[in-house]
Amino acid sequence: MSVGNSSEDAGKNGRSRSKPALAERVYHMLYARISNGDYPTNSKLPPELHLSEEFGVSRPVLRTALERLRSEGLVYSRQGAGSYVRAPQGQALGFAKVETIADIQRCYEFRINLETEAAGLAAERRSDDDVAAMEGALRLMDAATLSHQHREDADFAFHLAVTTATGNHYFEASMRALREHIAVGMKMHGKSLMSDGPKGLHEVFNEHSAIFAAIRDRDSEAARRLMHDHLVHSRERLFGGSLLDLKRG
Repeated sequence: MSVGNSSEDAGKNGRSRSKPALAERVYHMLYARISNGDYPTNSKLPPELHLSEEFGVSRPVLRTALERLRSEGLVYSRQGAGSYVRAPQGQALGFAKVETIADIQRCYEFRINLETEAAGLAAERRSDDDVAAMEGALRLMDAATLSHQHREDADFAFHLAVTTATGNHYFEASMRALREHIAVGMKMHGKSLMSDGPKGLHEVFNEHSAIFAAIRDRDSEAARRLMHDHLVHSRERLFGGSLLDLKRG
């Protein structure tokens, strides 16, 4: 499936994407990398030029995303030396940290219910900017898949864009609150996919592409079904049939 051009000016039907929408996408991808530990605490972020080229955005857009990370205390600057990572603080909405396999399975169970409905609402309500945000995340996932890599940051950015497209901030806020919890499962899922060769990575990309197409085409029934099946398949790829009794686990 083609998800469009890499230029930040290329949007659906030739419309340009707004700077805020692009900055939002970059912000969430950087946040996901920090949460995943891809950028460890006190490590230096890659140079702005490198990041702007990787994400396919201008440096002003990248700086807007970095400024938001700084304002939230996730990144700090050293004069003349660049930007560095500060550990995320606190647990949003009071969710406890992921500590057990049962916690990961509980997170999947919650996501299956939350995101299935979100996908249907997104298909009914999505804007062109929402479509562009999903498309941008898919583009990064496509490039990673072709290189036999899994991009947890792009994966999360796609799912967050779906909840944002609902127009209901409770869906989006729930995904943001669960970001670090979801990252644990995504990281494990990514390692599982990498160990299985290219077939699994392509399968996952195709599942995301199908969800995207249903939302883009405003097919809410298909969007719900495809999102539900994608999350169930992700859980099965990770755990097989070995699901715990969550009431006891």
